[in-house]
Amino acid sequence: MTSANLLALHALRCIGFAALSRVSEATGLSEADTESELIDLAAAGLVQYVPGDFGAWGLTEAGRAADAERISGELDTAGTRPVVAKAYDAFLVLNPELLDLCTAWQMRPVGGVPTWNDHTDSAYDSRVLDRFADLDQRLQDACAELWAAMLRFGRYRLRLTDALTRARAGALDYVTDNMSSYHIVWFQLHEDLLATLGIPRPDPGHR
Repeated sequence: MTSANLLALHALRCIGFAALSRVSEATGLSEADTESELIDLAAAGLVQYVPGDFGAWGLTEAGRAADAERISGELDTAGTRPVVAKAYDAFLVLNPELLDLCTAWQMRPVGGVPTWNDHTDSAYDSRVLDRFADLDQRLQDACAELWAAMLRFGRYRLRLTDALTRARAGALDYVTDNMSSYHIVWFQLHEDLLATLGIPRPDPGHR
């Protein structure tokens, strides 16, 4: 099982600079426990807190190196590298569809012309959400072995389900426009798979 210390460190690797509440959400730890871990990591020079109106925690260069070493060690000790690699391959197949669905959510055709989606066409939104639900089920099936083998990855399953449930209940910003949206959590899962396997992120222009 991943230690609380590594959970906090690795969360920052996957989400970037973030407020305490977002780090807590990513790890599944309470804010008090998350803050305690971050303070310990800061004392070790692995993370830093940038104060201000939008104060946030982030990795130092030493923290990024330490995370890569610890995550690789965890993977080899647990013998789960093949499971993560298999899930990553499945994720890559689904990722282009997620990007297309996000575009479909943000833009809808009006008279054959792509138009910014103002979400006044509930039937259209419902169809796109149905497609998100179908994609989500295929992701859950493809990654079921990963969720079970590495509990920290199971956190993504819970967060994706929560975002989609909120969106279908009327909180439409949980599709793409909230910091806890389906799209954001999906992006963080992608970052985690890459970081865990030690794969550099692809060029931003490559889908």
